[in-house]
Formats: sequence, C-alpha cells, structure tokens
Amino acid sequence: MTQNSPRQLSLPVYLPDDETFQSYYPASGNDELIQKLQASAEGKLTSSLYVYGPEKSGRTHLMHAACAHANDLERRTLYIPLGIHASISPALFEGLESLELICIDDVEAIAGHPVWEEAIFHLYNRIAEQQDCRLIVSGNASPSEAGFSLPDLVSRMQWGLIYQLQPMADDEKLAALQRRAAMRGLQLSDEVGRFLLTRMARDLRTLFDVLDKLDKASMVHQRKLTIPFIKEMLRL
Repeated sequence: MTQNSPRQLSLPVYLPDDETFQSYYPASGNDELIQKLQASAEGKLTSSLYVYGPEKSGRTHLMHAACAHANDLERRTLYIPLGIHASISPALFEGLESLELICIDDVEAIAGHPVWEEAIFHLYNRIAEQQDCRLIVSGNASPSEAGFSLPDLVSRMQWGLIYQLQPMADDEKLAALQRRAAMRGLQLSDEVGRFLLTRMARDLRTLFDVLDKLDKASMVHQRKLTIPFIKEMLRL
C-alpha cells in the first residue's frame, strides 16, 4: 500500500502482496535492469530510471516490486499508476520530492496532456535538486516514441538510465508456469504447460490467472491438471 503521508493515503492504490522481486520471473537479458531497480529502491542509484515494454510485459510487477522492496527498508514510497489519471490531479506531484522513492507507471497515458506533462517535467527538475529521492518511470515505449508533446520532458527522461524490458521466450514462460504451479502443490507437465501456452494469451499475468483458476478447480473436483480436464474447465 502507498503509505507515510496524508497525500499518499489519499491515492486509491494498493500494492499487491505477491508482486515482489522474489516472485518475478525474469527473462534472459533483464538481469541488469532488475539490479538497477533494486538499487534505486534502496537509494543507491543516483540517476532516474525509465523502463519500457508492451502491455502485460511485467512492467507493473516490477514497479510494485520496487515499492515493496523500498517499503521493506522503511523508505517512504509512492506508486502512481497514470492509467487512472482521469480520477486524480496533477497537483499530486507537488512536494513528492520529499519522499525517497516515486514509481510512476503507465506514463504513456498522459502523453499529449500538457498539464500532466509539465507536472512530471517539474517533478524531474525538483528531484534532480534532491539527494535522497529516487524516481522510476515506466511506459509502453521509449521516451522519444511515447508521444509526449513537451520536448523538455523527453530530454529529462533521457537524462537517466533507460531499459527496454526483454520478452520471455516460451521455454522461460513454461518454467515460470511450472514454478508457480509447484508453489501451489500442483504438478504441471511440459505437455500440459505447452498446451496452455498455445491455447491462451501468452502474457504471464493471464497465464498465472488461468493457473489460479485451474488450481481451485482441481481442488474442488479432486483431479490432476491434465489436458482433458483443462479443456473441460476452460471450455476449450
């Protein structure tokens, strides 16, 4: 949960308990990014950090994980998902530089909205004058390709570190599914896992949601995860 000040508590956002660095399944090529996110959450990274990747690529999980890691270290944090910008005000950014970690998610949602872009631009400038505040921003595209209309905002974003989140290969997704199943006491064979990969949406969030549904169904019906059972439960 966002915490530690009345301003933060007024934001209707709660961090899920299960989205941490420990529960994240990294694709090969993302190790350095995760190290930098952890360092930023710990206050050790001096630059701002911008991470981009497509929807459901794991960006939000990593933003939640950074906040959770900082919270565990009793650092004052705030997670802001800009997908809900219509229900909040750009004034939210005023004074946030007094915190120790700010995570702004889905920044592309405010691209082309001058008031919002200026608010984030000024936040970048204020944070640059601070020693203790760290900023992590995520979007679906690089700063230069996200559709921002304020050139100075793009420039500020490019001051810091920029990472593209690398997608998971199918074998990595299968391994992640099997680890998730094992945590629930389920056995997920290669055959069944590959069946899910070919018949369902391929992002991990959807696959995990399907696995959770199958876990509950297997307990109710006292059946193992087989392809016939999955077809029956998911009406495939």
